[in-house]
Order: sequence, then C-alpha cells, then structure tokens
Amino acid sequence: MNGYVRRLAEEKINRALLRAPAVALLGPRQCGKSTTAKFLLKKSDSVYLDLQNRVDRNKLTEPELFFERYRNKIICLDEIQLIPEFFSVLRSEIDKDRRPGRFLIMGSASRDLLQQSTESLAGRLAYIDLTPFLLKEAADIKSWDDIWLRGGFPESVLAGNDLDSFEWRLDFIRTFMERDIPSLGFNIPTPVIERLWVLLAHYHGQTVNYHKLAAAVDISIPTLKKYLAILEKTYMIRILPPAETNLKKRLIKSPKVYLRDSGILHALRDIEEYDSLLANPVAGSSWEGFVIENIIAEYDRWHPSFIRTSNGAEVDLMLERAGKRHLLECKLSKAPKPSRGFYELVSDIRPEQAWIVAPVNEPYEIKKGITVSPPQDVRF
Repeated sequence: MNGYVRRLAEEKINRALLRAPAVALLGPRQCGKSTTAKFLLKKSDSVYLDLQNRVDRNKLTEPELFFERYRNKIICLDEIQLIPEFFSVLRSEIDKDRRPGRFLIMGSASRDLLQQSTESLAGRLAYIDLTPFLLKEAADIKSWDDIWLRGGFPESVLAGNDLDSFEWRLDFIRTFMERDIPSLGFNIPTPVIERLWVLLAHYHGQTVNYHKLAAAVDISIPTLKKYLAILEKTYMIRILPPAETNLKKRLIKSPKVYLRDSGILHALRDIEEYDSLLANPVAGSSWEGFVIENIIAEYDRWHPSFIRTSNGAEVDLMLERAGKRHLLECKLSKAPKPSRGFYELVSDIRPEQAWIVAPVNEPYEIKKGITVSPPQDVRF
C-alpha cells in the first residue's frame, strides 16, 4: 500500500541517501518502517539485516569483515536500538569511507532516545520519522470513519473487521508495555505504565496537571515526567507545547497531551465500534488528536503549538515557519460553527490562513481567510 505520504517518505529516504553516509528511519513499532525500506531497497543493490534475528546479529560479530564484503551495497540494519553500542563501530566505518548512502538504519525509538547515535554519528546521520498510515494514505481502501476508529497502524486499519482490529491493538499495547519498554533499557513496572497510559487516554486533549496525574498514578512528579518522556520518545504520546506569542492576553502555559494514534486511544478507552465512539465523551477530543497528528505529520517542518487564553479562547493547533502562521480548529460536526474566541484569536494573530477541520465532504470558505475543510484537503 503506497499512499501519498508513504511515497513522500520514500522520496525523503532517497534524497537523504544521496547526501548522508547513514540515514535513520525512525517510528513506532509496526508502523511500516521495514516494509517501506524493503520496497525501496528492491530498487537498489543492498543487504538487509534484522537485528531482532539472532542469525542476522551474529553476522555482525566481526563488523569490519561484514562491511568490507558489502562495501559497495547499501547496508540496512533494522531495530538498531537493540544494540546501541554498535553506533561507535558505525562511526569508525563511516569515517573510513564517507560516501553517501552507505547505511540505512531503522529503529522503534526517537532520535532523542538513540543518544549514542546523536553523540557518535553527529554530522554523519540524517533522520526521517515515519508515522503509521495517515488518512490520505488509506482513504482509497478505507472510509475516514474506519481510519479514525482503528488508527493508522497497518495491521489495525487493514484488519478484516472491527473486532480483529481491536484485538490487534490490545495485543500491541500489551507487547509494548511488557517487551518494548524493557528492551529499550527502561525498568518500569508494567502495572504502573499501564495505569499511566489508561489515565492519559482519559486526559487526551487536555492540559497536563502534573500534580494531579502523579497522585493518580502514585508516583512522584519527577518520575511522572520521566515516564511521559519515554512514552513521547517511543511515539506513543504527543506533548503539544503552548504557543510563545506576544498577544496582549494571558495565555495558558501548560502543555497538552495526546495519544498519537487514535486506534490506541480507543482501545485504551474500550471503544470497539464507530457508534460507540460517537456516543463516548472522548469523541470530540479524539477527533481533535486525529486531525492534529495528520496535519503535523504532513507539515513536519512547521513548528506546532496551541493557544488558550485565560478567558477560554482557544486554537487547537498553530503551525509556524519562517514567520508564517496557520491556525487550525478541530470540530466534530458536519456544520461546524467556530467560537467567538476563535474569531478573536484569528483577528489578533492575523495568520496566512485559518482552518476549521471537520468531517465535511469538501472545503468551503465561511469567511475571508477562514476555510472549513476535511483533514486531507488542508493545503498550505
């Protein structure tokens, strides 16, 4: 399945391989990194190693010999976070031969978690983040409501029915807590991370109250912040910062928290079917998070934030880049009506364009500079 954004990812990888000795393709487990890389590598002279496989890991027992044998091929190393000590070996090899496109490495952790790669491969490594499937990627084979309900992980969104999709996500959550977190070197009791994750599903789209959340999980605030950072750096949650702007209004300074995949959110809230989702109080904030992830993933070079004033005026997402701003408000309605506070903020900020993102069939302008649009038709 090669949708618009997936092809865009392949183009980014190819461009990066032309300029950097090593390229890191990062993203959550099961989001399609290996499939994307293998599809791309079919077109080139390459060798692929899965570092979860003992046989493949043994091939790197003498890495210098392996590199010498495949010096003229692209060497792809999957799940690189399992052997972080290997980055120093890579650095030495790249320094011997800095030709572009020598290594494609993949991992299920963010660049911040791969600290040794940052330290050892600075200036030698290009990063590309890959998300689960977005709305416009799966729109040809699934309806938007299915994609919203099931989320973007391929096995979930392409499942034969809602029950199979729901059970896959429950298995994913369990495996992530019991296997993936420990494999990254974090010693977090499974009941604690499970309780925190379920609480975050109930806080989805809200500003973070560290005192209240830490008390609910029965951990200290520093420990809470550490666990939130781990969930963020493994692509499970997004901490959306408040905007730093010179508005003559008192702004809320706390960040907001979202579960990045709507399907994982719904599994943690025990929502199996679309009708149950619409009847659940989380529906509005779930749609908000779903839209935000789709927009941020496509416009990944823009800086995201939100605005909320002390009197309740709010913009769900502001994207900034090179002095330009776009404002987006998310409404779960076929006939969305922006709030008075939204109009006030649009007037104060004067963005390039303001958007009301809703499940409508096609874009239309409701006021000069303000467009109602489905997520896939937002265009900067």
